[in-house]
Amino acid sequence: MSKLLLVDDDIELTNMLTEYLEREGFHVTAVHNGDAAVREALNGDYALVVLDVMMPGMSGIEALSRIRTHSKLPVLMLTARGDDIDRIIGLELGADDYVPKPCMPRELVARIRAILRRTSNDTTTTNHEPLQTGALTLYPEKRQTLWHGQPLELTSTEFNLLEVLARQAGQPVSKADLSTHGLGRPLTRYDRSIDVHMSSIRHKLGNLTDGRSCIQTVRGIGYQLIGE
Repeated sequence: MSKLLLVDDDIELTNMLTEYLEREGFHVTAVHNGDAAVREALNGDYALVVLDVMMPGMSGIEALSRIRTHSKLPVLMLTARGDDIDRIIGLELGADDYVPKPCMPRELVARIRAILRRTSNDTTTTNHEPLQTGALTLYPEKRQTLWHGQPLELTSTEFNLLEVLARQAGQPVSKADLSTHGLGRPLTRYDRSIDVHMSSIRHKLGNLTDGRSCIQTVRGIGYQLIGE
């Protein structure tokens, strides 16, 4: 049973979501402010945090930033419908995904399960060979990344997206494929999640010796990983 941390100052909504999530087989701990969210996330043994953006006192954005300073724990943000700014900031700070509020509990469960599927180690795999292209080395079974021989800190979502690109290095990968295999869900209209995650990965990798980014935008298609 996966343990979830649910953070929202709306107690009625929290109670409703807790009841639904527990019926779906999750064990839920609910808190109602950012301070408690950070404390629980860093001290508890949780598989994922569902974190509302709009809360009094410490906002969900600030709580996410503090969590990311110390932990790679998957975080799913609850954002106001149509509020692209909070959504983009959350993704830039390392949120794994988001669900607009008001949300259908069924959609929330689907997003949670998608994140948990892609962040859990696949203990059934027998291929433990590293995935290497140029200066980039990925260890899928360990979910570790080396760039020029040095450890590279990535969020779980960033690792998944980079792995998709690395497995097709030198070839364009569509945003639809990146969303399906990296985010675990179909690409939706006007969804900028892939672009924001790619921007973050580019920033962490830096440029090649010739000044280019190793992740190239392929207009009208998606992205392509290139070597030195």
